[in-house]
Amino acid sequence: MNWKHCGFVSNIWRIKCPLILELQKHEQIISKVCLTGQHREMLDQVMGLFGIRADCNLDIMGENQDLSQITVNILEGLGRFLDVERPDLLLVHGDTSTSFSAALAGFYRRIPVGHVEAGLRTYNLDSPYPEEFNRQAVDLVSDLYFAPTELARKRLLEEGKDPGHIFVTGNTVIDALKNTVTDIYSSEHLDWAEGSRLILFTAHRRESIGEPMRHIFHAARRIVQDFPDVKLLYPIHKNPKVREIACDILGVEERIRLIEPLDIYDFHNFMVRSFLIMTDSGGIQEEAPALGKPVLVMRDTTERPEGMEAGTLKLAGTREDVIYREVKRLLTDEKSYQAMCHAANPYGDGHASERIVEAVVRWFSEDKTLYGGKVNVLAEA
Repeated sequence: MNWKHCGFVSNIWRIKCPLILELQKHEQIISKVCLTGQHREMLDQVMGLFGIRADCNLDIMGENQDLSQITVNILEGLGRFLDVERPDLLLVHGDTSTSFSAALAGFYRRIPVGHVEAGLRTYNLDSPYPEEFNRQAVDLVSDLYFAPTELARKRLLEEGKDPGHIFVTGNTVIDALKNTVTDIYSSEHLDWAEGSRLILFTAHRRESIGEPMRHIFHAARRIVQDFPDVKLLYPIHKNPKVREIACDILGVEERIRLIEPLDIYDFHNFMVRSFLIMTDSGGIQEEAPALGKPVLVMRDTTERPEGMEAGTLKLAGTREDVIYREVKRLLTDEKSYQAMCHAANPYGDGHASERIVEAVVRWFSEDKTLYGGKVNVLAEA
């Protein structure tokens, strides 16, 4: 068979690279990668690490853009690329505004959309914002659903999605760990933290900016002040509002270090060398358990309840006293800490990308109209 091509548009980072590599390996798939240009410096680092080259860079990102501007720019820029390429399948990943805009651009052109990481839900459009809307909207216009877990599949079925279009694959974020974590790794920041219990910390959610984020940061500061053997490392988000609050509350503590965002290679190796992780991120809730690290989620909701059920993560909310209490428990209660470290990771076995590619090949295997027998896949990144 000789198929037409398939594409991937997305905010590439750690979760998409393994899948792109798997697409490129398959002889029945012609894959192309389209970048939006978001966080360009970090993208360049990640793509260099994985040896991936972009076929298109929309370069639509600018300073202080709001969500509506991002959406319009991607619709217009990606739309022009889709009109030329006309892929058989457009792959989008996750729940970013990039993914939503790309899926909508494909839908407007009647190009089939495949959603990697489909079926995650909180059913609260304010938490996380705007990600919950994005993921539901992408699934509304998708043709293929690559669900990371059985629970995600169940949610898609409850929403009336065709069971024959849903594939449970695990999450590609676990696949990436095989390419990044190494025993041979060093960093000045890890040298700084040596001899202490290192807390790796991330916080960036739009819905938390303001008082909730201040509560989160005050809790982190109290932990460091009350536990002399603890140091906290915060790769701080680029959002200037986040940076302003972080510098105000955390910037004065000697055992708290605020650093620039890390690429995937550094971040994964920091995770494996940390004691525990405090985060409001989605993907980290899946990565950290695969490395045996407890995760405290500083949000009021999570679209990944499998981790709560398995015991790999704990929902701590955004109240200072609750966050402080939960971190203190892991620092003082060895039994609780070890239970979270050794809980089974429910998010995959490192072979999600292979399953996704196999599903794409099976899906198109009976289509005799494809050009030259190859699937043309465009991947959003």
